[in-house]
Amino acid sequence: MDTERGWAPKLEKVGKPVYQAIADAIAADIRDGALPHGAKLPPLRVLAERLGLDFTTVSRAYNEAQRRGLVVGKVGQGTFVQARPASRPSVGAPASAFIDMTMNTPPLPADPRLLEGMRRDMSDLAPSFTDRRLLGYGDNAGAEEDRAAGVTWLASRLPGLSPDRLIVCPGAQGALLALVTSLAQPGDTILAEELTYPGMKSLAAHLGIRLAGVAMDASGLLPDSFRAACERHAPKALYCTPTLHNPTTATLTAERRAEIVDIARRHGVAVIEDDAYGMLPEDAPPPLAAMGPDVVYHIAGLAKCLSPALRIAFLVAPDRRQAARLTGAVRATTLAASPLAAAMATRWITSGTAGKVLEGIRAEARRRQLAAAEILPPGSFAGAPEAFHLWLPLPEDWGRADFTGQLRARRLLVAASDAFSVAPTAPEAVRLCLGALSDEAETRSVLAQVADLLDQPPAMAPSVV
Repeated sequence: MDTERGWAPKLEKVGKPVYQAIADAIAADIRDGALPHGAKLPPLRVLAERLGLDFTTVSRAYNEAQRRGLVVGKVGQGTFVQARPASRPSVGAPASAFIDMTMNTPPLPADPRLLEGMRRDMSDLAPSFTDRRLLGYGDNAGAEEDRAAGVTWLASRLPGLSPDRLIVCPGAQGALLALVTSLAQPGDTILAEELTYPGMKSLAAHLGIRLAGVAMDASGLLPDSFRAACERHAPKALYCTPTLHNPTTATLTAERRAEIVDIARRHGVAVIEDDAYGMLPEDAPPPLAAMGPDVVYHIAGLAKCLSPALRIAFLVAPDRRQAARLTGAVRATTLAASPLAAAMATRWITSGTAGKVLEGIRAEARRRQLAAAEILPPGSFAGAPEAFHLWLPLPEDWGRADFTGQLRARRLLVAASDAFSVAPTAPEAVRLCLGALSDEAETRSVLAQVADLLDQPPAMAPSVV
């Protein structure tokens, strides 16, 4: 069998992340002889399309397989089964472990008292759970007190919000699933920035929705391109991240936001505003939902500004009728957010702990951005003071495959632009997630390695001999 063209892992439904299941399948096929030593695996994008997954998941799977010693990546050639299986690195061994910067997790606050406060709230909350609450499903839209906590949390971004417009969802991806299935049908078009959140790409592919890219510049989405795309594609919605855009860190000005809302109204296009990072800047422009509440659906996840472990997001609909419709979509797709996780989020918000943790994340993000400005070549990256990721357009002599391959040889994993690109051709750039690094010392060490690599041409940094 031509493994590059025909191989695909047999994935069983198991209680583990998909990327680990793919790595397990690679190991099983090597053991069973389906993947002989030296066989070439399919390119990342090809396998992602074959499995109906996003690029990032397959990239993490290959990285996990390499970490286990199952495969080896050769710059400019591809990924191959090891000629001799290498021993798997021991868990926690610093000499062999990869530093994974592919997931945009928030940095740990430097003040340990903040995490201690979170644990204390968790302990204090436990006695309040009745037997029925412990074993109950909860309300589809979220309990009344949880929706009220959402209104409190969003008061600085959406003042005057009423709880009957807010739905508590199982994470931003759960909110997106409810929204996209309500607004579009298979074959319909949704617009997105030409570089967009990989989770939206995978969701659209799964649902048979066509994504069409809207051009951007250094300040974000271009209104003229949005207008032209509305006329060309007759889209059902625009999906966008106006504040600290992922992956470029761009933030739309208030003027552009107003223009985008006006265009959406004129063309009857709903706007899905992903405000995952909106709470991080202290001086961010008003969200689109504040400017156009009649056309904007607002998603405020807690993963980036509080904790990804909660898997809680607040979805704000234009009015009570649309909120009821979306509650039905939540019921049909994910049933409801976990009442235990929602109660924990409510406790952290109402006790003031969430606000303190948010400030701790902001402070640590600022420190890491300052380190990047100090260590990386001037003008070599896009960042923002409260962002914990960087967008790194590569010098002309570097391709993204070579660059990520060289970083992987140094046991540093980053996301190439392919993971975000809506167009078939992606720019030569990578995203670095500084929040995944353990502390400022590791941040400086990693950035120094990136700066060193940028300072030399590809030919001077071979990974194979």
